Amino acid sequence: MKLRQYDVVVVGGGIHGAGVAQAAAAQGHTVLVLEQTSLAAGTSSRSSKLIHGGLRYLESAQFNLVRECLHERALLLKNAPDLVELKPFYIPIYSETSRPAWQIRAGLSLYSTLGGLSGDTRFKIVSKRDWNQLDGLDHQDLKKVFRYYDAQTDDKLLTEAVMRSAQSLGAELEMPAQLVEAERDNHSYIVRYQKNGEQIEFRAGLLINAAGPWVNDVLNKVTHKVSRLAVDLIQGTHIILEGSVNQGIYYTEAPEDKRAVFVMPWKGKIMVGTTESFYHGNPAKVHPLTKEKNYLLQTLGYYFPKYRHHSLQDIVDSFAGLRVLPRIEGSAFSRPRDTIFHTDRADDPRLVTIYGGKLTAYRATAEKLMNEFRHVLPDRQAVADTKNLALTLQ
Repeated sequence: MKLRQYDVVVVGGGIHGAGVAQAAAAQGHTVLVLEQTSLAAGTSSRSSKLIHGGLRYLESAQFNLVRECLHERALLLKNAPDLVELKPFYIPIYSETSRPAWQIRAGLSLYSTLGGLSGDTRFKIVSKRDWNQLDGLDHQDLKKVFRYYDAQTDDKLLTEAVMRSAQSLGAELEMPAQLVEAERDNHSYIVRYQKNGEQIEFRAGLLINAAGPWVNDVLNKVTHKVSRLAVDLIQGTHIILEGSVNQGIYYTEAPEDKRAVFVMPWKGKIMVGTTESFYHGNPAKVHPLTKEKNYLLQTLGYYFPKYRHHSLQDIVDSFAGLRVLPRIEGSAFSRPRDTIFHTDRADDPRLVTIYGGKLTAYRATAEKLMNEFRHVLPDRQAVADTKNLALTLQ
């Protein structure tokens, strides 16, 4: 019996899986997405909820990444106005802040330049007379406060909107669907998955592994040996407390290790995050650690005295997600955030694994992938351009 064939099959219903499905369907390809539980069930619902250029990546000279993210931020503000909102960000500079004011000013100037000097990328120094309006920010030893703009989103709703867009272009979604195995057969893969106790089989011209923290687990289900990259899973925890920060989002550095920590409004409360620690084990079992919660409480209280006496009992919710970073020497905080496409074969790639990736740049990542592997797919007539596709709540 002849198997049903799809041009592109995506394993994983996070933001990158949804983005690839949208890009492939926009180029006229037949597309199927397999998601084992629900859309954005993993990292794509446990991020810092920020659509941003990555100001801190300037320190590690990742200029192309910042430029790309700022470009994608502008597109999302245009295409998803109900899901992505521009917000003021504040960077307080104290006597003991690790980066002096001149360095922050230089970074913000470069950030604005990379963003095309648009109004959305301009910055200013907040006048001292306005410091009392900054949500109770500690004034002791405060030297300067910079304000610039980036954006905030609901990452789960955004992922769902991108998948709806893909489906409107003809992509199919099977969920919940558990991948059983994938077997290379000449110039395609025979893929088997299970749904409602039934095993279903079909053929994929190009198989995309967009399973996030589960990418190497997916490769374990390929029947022949496929190389994989050594990666570290980096746990990031956020906490949510009663309270409010009405002026915008505060970009602070943790007193303990000088890492970036954001204090932000979230659904009528305060969200603080994130942490970065190595995780070993089943990605499905990741959860916030007590030491991470205390770390974030300490950071919040350090900058906002009214929260100084808050304890673990004051946390109303918390969540932890995992980022996938290539295994190299150095702290997780300082590692490059490049997205890597890793293939089964260089001469005739039919399986592509996505390692890493950023929420903000999901669309650009998907377009790059489709362009890079266009040569192994049949010629189709494009039906849309993802740069112009509206993303809506319904």
